[in-house]
Formats: sequence, structure tokens, C-alpha cells
Amino acid sequence: MADSLILEVADFEHDVLTGIYSEETGRPQPLRITIQVRMKPIDRYEPDTPLSASKNYMDLKFAASDALPQGVHFKLIEAVADHICDTLFLQDARIEQVTVKIVKLAISEAGEKIGMTLTRERR
Repeated sequence: MADSLILEVADFEHDVLTGIYSEETGRPQPLRITIQVRMKPIDRYEPDTPLSASKNYMDLKFAASDALPQGVHFKLIEAVADHICDTLFLQDARIEQVTVKIVKLAISEAGEKIGMTLTRERR
């Protein structure tokens, strides 16, 4: 099995226009988003290895927040996840795979985690 590097931003919360029901449309909903990206690592990470040998974690957070188009309503959270994947693939050619997990916080009634996970490979 080849070496791989998994970078992650977990449980990031961001309000997104999403939903299909009338009570969901027209106002942002809080989503809890976890993003993992897989990249091929360099041979070894030394104490003075520069950031350019990896990826800035803030780029992952950006893909799930500021990179989402303002004023666009995503009917499905799957579409939000797809947009995040596309953004990350465009940001960095070294990314081989993106996994996005989204939990819809507003529909939880007893603390359950209702949502989905999408994994995309670079095509």
C-alpha cells in the first residue's frame, strides 16, 4: 500500500442556504462539516519542512465557507459537498481524494447526527 497524507478539518460549523422543505428555504441552516483530503506525502517531513510540502488547513475551511457562492440555495447537502470537492480539486492538483461529511444541525431532535458523507476521487 502506498503512503498517503490525510489532512482534516473536523466539525466546522457554517450556515448555508440549503433544504427542500418550505421551512428550510429562504434562510441559512447550520451545518457541521468535516473535510478530509488525501494527498501523496513527500518522502519525509523534517522539523524545517515548509508548508508548501503539504497544504494549508485553512484552505479546507475556506472551501466550506467563503468559497460557497453567496445567495445560492443548495436543495441538497450533497450539492454542497460536491461544491466543496470541486473547490479543493481546483485549488491543488496534489489532492487525490476529498471526503466531505455534512450533518444538518437544525433537524436533530434528540442529538442524533443526520447527514451524509461524499467521497470523490480526482478524475
